[in-house]
Amino acid sequence: MATLTKDQNQNLLPPADWAVEIEKLQEELVNERDRNLRTLADFKNYRRRIERDGNKIAEDGKRRIIFPLLDIIDDLDKALKWASDKEQPAVQGLRITRQKLLALLETHGVLPFESVGKQFNHDLHEAVAMAEHEGNDPGAVVDELRRGYLWNNELLRPAQVRVAG
Repeated sequence: MATLTKDQNQNLLPPADWAVEIEKLQEELVNERDRNLRTLADFKNYRRRIERDGNKIAEDGKRRIIFPLLDIIDDLDKALKWASDKEQPAVQGLRITRQKLLALLETHGVLPFESVGKQFNHDLHEAVAMAEHEGNDPGAVVDELRRGYLWNNELLRPAQVRVAG
C-alpha cells in the first residue's frame, strides 16, 4: 500500500474555511460562465460573417453571369431595331429570344427601367451626350443609347442617355 506524503494528505482533508473555498469556487464558476458566453457570442458573430461573406460571393457570381446577358439583350435590341422585315421568321426568332432572356432575368429580380421622357437622375442615368431640347424640358432624357437595369430594386447598370440641354 502506498503511503501518502504530508502535502497529499493535506489535500484530502476538508478545507479549514468552507466560506473561502465556496467563494473561490463561485468566482471560478462565474469566470467560466463568462468565458463560455464570450465564446458563444464569438461563434455567432463568426457564423453571421461567414453567411454574409457567402451571400456576397454568391451575388458577385450572379453579377458576373448577368452582365454578359445584358450585353446580349443590347445586341438583340440593335438587331431588332435595324431589321427591315419585322415579320421575317429570323426577326420573330430574335424577338422571342429577347423576351425569353428578359423573362429569365426577371425571375432573378433583374428588370429594365424606362428613361426616355423622364428627368435625368444621376443615380440611374449616365449622360453621354447633350441634345437640343425641342419640345423637351431641359434635363429631360431624350433617348437611351443603352438601357439601364435594376436588380432587386437596386441599380445594376445605369442607362446611357442623351439629355436635353
